[in-house]
Amino acid sequence: MRYAILFGGSSFEHEISIVSAIVLKERLKSDTVFIFLDENRDFYLIDKKNMKSKYFSSKEYKNSTQLILKKGGFYQKGLLGEKKINFDAVINLIHGRDGEDGKVAALLDFYQISYIGSRIEACAISFNKHFTKMFAKELGLNVLDYQIIKKDEIKPLRFEYPVIIKPLRLGSSIGVSVVREDNELSYALDVAFEFDDEVIVEPFIDGIKEYNLAGCKAGEFIFSIIEEPKKMDFLDFEKKYLDFSRGEQIKPAQIQDDLENRIKEAFKKVYDPLFCGALIRCDFFVKNGDIYLNEINPIPGSLANYLFSDLDDVLSRLSDYLPKEKKIDIDYRYIHTISGMKNK
Repeated sequence: MRYAILFGGSSFEHEISIVSAIVLKERLKSDTVFIFLDENRDFYLIDKKNMKSKYFSSKEYKNSTQLILKKGGFYQKGLLGEKKINFDAVINLIHGRDGEDGKVAALLDFYQISYIGSRIEACAISFNKHFTKMFAKELGLNVLDYQIIKKDEIKPLRFEYPVIIKPLRLGSSIGVSVVREDNELSYALDVAFEFDDEVIVEPFIDGIKEYNLAGCKAGEFIFSIIEEPKKMDFLDFEKKYLDFSRGEQIKPAQIQDDLENRIKEAFKKVYDPLFCGALIRCDFFVKNGDIYLNEINPIPGSLANYLFSDLDDVLSRLSDYLPKEKKIDIDYRYIHTISGMKNK
């Protein structure tokens, strides 16, 4: 398999996507090409030797070959016409807006390009933390109590301190704050509202257990190890995205088989069928033995490679089970029938 890793995007998580792509360049043994989507939503073919953070921050990437998206793939223009970029499937590695909100999924579907990643409906649900809560409840999964606050409709908190405040449509712990006293609330809301016009507030429970599980379905479910993140208050940006780029070894959580099996069953409920075709990570809380879905990561950082012993094998197996859109044959039967009746 040859993969085209699509990264970047017009998003607050643009730089995180670049880090993820650089990590995969080092970790994947599979043949890969790299396609960068810049802040202006222009596509560029990036040579592997240029997959370094400064190449993007310095804007040197603009010297790379610009691509256009057409039916069936990405193309570069030349003096003798257009040349198609050769790959078998795209890996959508754009975090945040564009990649996780469904825009890229819609484009790839529309242009009939095979890809590993969450589809439109899955993106819409997982990108919005409120929708994720409602989806989990519909599946019969537990979620922590929550409150939605809009920027122009500030309401009193329903919870006692401490609370955790998050932008509604953003990941990577950006804009997230733990508020322990009333005099901290206004600043925390201001920070979150810098990134979204709506925020979600949840009670912050000291000492609650958190477990992360990544996986996909390729005929049968393929699971990563279960990780218990080591953190102080919450999994902040540095812990979440810089540690895995340093190549640290992640050890499986020391949990009993019963809890491991229940976490995997909860993952299955979330995944199938909405997230088929994607490798996702679900973050769970465990409180008094009960499992709560915290978040769904439709495009986890560096595809959560640090949780798998052989990510290449996982992607290869998943590639054989990518959803295919049903072809609709348009025969104009209805119009022909009406036209025939009018001519009588």
